[in-house]
Amino acid sequence: MEKIAVVDFGGQYTHLEARRIRQLGVYSEIVSPQVKPEELKGYNGIILSGGPSSVYDKGAPVCDPAILEIGIPVLGLCYGHQLLSRTLGGEVKPGKVQEFGPASLSPDMGHPLFQGVKSHTEVWMSHGDEVAKLPMGFRAIGSTSDCANAAVANDERKFYGLQFHPEVTHSVEGNTMLRNFLSICGCKFEWDMKHYLASLEDQVRKQCEGKKVFLLVSGGVDSTVAFELLNRALGPDRVLGLHIDNGLMRKGESAEVLEFMNREGFHNLHVKDASEQFLTALRGVHAPETKRKIIGETFLTVKDAAAAELQLDPSEWMLAQGTIYPDTIESGGTSHAAVIKTHHNRVQGILDLMAQGNVVEPLAELYKDEVRELGRMLDIPNTLIDRHPFPGPGLGVRLLCSDGKEESIPADVTNKVNEVLQAKGLTGEVLPVKSVGVQGDARTYAHPCLIRGTRDYQIADVATTELLNRVRSVNRVVLEIQALDGAYTATAMECNRTHLDFLRETDAICTQTLYREKLYESVWQMPVVLLPLLKGGKPVFVLRPVLSSEAMTARFAELPFAVLDALWKELRTLGAGALLYDITHKPPGTIEWE
Repeated sequence: MEKIAVVDFGGQYTHLEARRIRQLGVYSEIVSPQVKPEELKGYNGIILSGGPSSVYDKGAPVCDPAILEIGIPVLGLCYGHQLLSRTLGGEVKPGKVQEFGPASLSPDMGHPLFQGVKSHTEVWMSHGDEVAKLPMGFRAIGSTSDCANAAVANDERKFYGLQFHPEVTHSVEGNTMLRNFLSICGCKFEWDMKHYLASLEDQVRKQCEGKKVFLLVSGGVDSTVAFELLNRALGPDRVLGLHIDNGLMRKGESAEVLEFMNREGFHNLHVKDASEQFLTALRGVHAPETKRKIIGETFLTVKDAAAAELQLDPSEWMLAQGTIYPDTIESGGTSHAAVIKTHHNRVQGILDLMAQGNVVEPLAELYKDEVRELGRMLDIPNTLIDRHPFPGPGLGVRLLCSDGKEESIPADVTNKVNEVLQAKGLTGEVLPVKSVGVQGDARTYAHPCLIRGTRDYQIADVATTELLNRVRSVNRVVLEIQALDGAYTATAMECNRTHLDFLRETDAICTQTLYREKLYESVWQMPVVLLPLLKGGKPVFVLRPVLSSEAMTARFAELPFAVLDALWKELRTLGAGALLYDITHKPPGTIEWE
């Protein structure tokens, strides 16, 4: 069987690279950097993945250089591209600018790797280093305005390097490039995923042999698909679902979940209100990672209490979760991967249960779009399958908490921001809050920059890209839609019912607006974020509408300004002081702010 090895250096997209290869019709496997050269001789090609390290860092992951002597094609991506060049005698240095998000690639149209690719094609970047000097025998076959060696090749040895990520959906012709590499490897594209569902059910039966499963059901796409799959594979008498109202749900969410489950014939579901327990545990907590871990561990505590109330014998039951692959990789769940944000299903208590073999996660290898496809195969209604994703920690990561102390902004950061904005005819400021981002496959926690002076998304996008590539202390950009007079000032913000109810009501209005304007289906997700800031003495909200398919990359969505102005009028009546609009791609900004 033809197959491709993907060497995992801890990149956010490593698993996605392997998945893309399988989608193109060739079997692929992820292997460790410690893989021995002789173990790769049966493969048709090798992909060296991206990663969060710099190749010149002490302890940066490497592979055996002898892998490059076994005579099969190699494609290095991002970190893998830099490692390939450095191993063969090239030079890697910090780039003059960082590149995060879209870039225009000018490829060598005559090269086999770019057969069928346009003369200028959009690719997705996420790097701070670059290959400054090519190894002997290599030549540049593609460049961007900021990266001369964005694509390189040694055609004699069939070695190739791409500084960008062809595997993500926002590299427009990335699949064409990957298919071309597979053709260079001599692959015939015969791998078939038609029987994936059946094999998944068999896998669940084997893993759960002699056991029953207890599944936490949020009511979202992932947990509902997992619930249906487990019911089919094991039978409802061996599956018990538990929906926990943690006080961090959207308006009316728990009631809607119960109604849907009853309507669809899921009668093995229990509902428990543990909102007071969660809010008590979160009292006085401000740090995003701490909040996430507390929420995840509290889910386990409540689950154990519910199991005891139902008199379930722990020796007979396993925990099941609707975990999907982005949860794992963003939680630092593979070797060399950085922790971007700890997902509720990857806290220490879960990891301990996994080490004991007491967790089953049937969707753990899948991405959101694959879960939706699987859900349709399982006949789950589109009304649920097409719902916007909602994070496990819920509104707990959309309500940014703070002790109210002003975040100081270094003068040099303000000066750099003003320099970039003034050159574009815009104005703005760095806001005194911080949010989580992902840059170069690593976590950032930095300030957002607010900009004013345009209602042209293209102009704003160009300014955003330049800001984020040139100002390292900024990882997100927001556009001011409407605001009251006065300065943006820091305020104390706690994860309590008062603030959550205010955010819940705002979120409901924003969602209703999408439905009313027939925009809901054109947006993949739209988090509504409450910042610990005041404008004119009133709260500040951010809309974060994005376009994505698998959540590993995302573009900000361009909602009509007339719709946003109408929305502002509603929010103003509710008591908002400013409406901001997140115009950051992923990377460098994560979809959720925390």
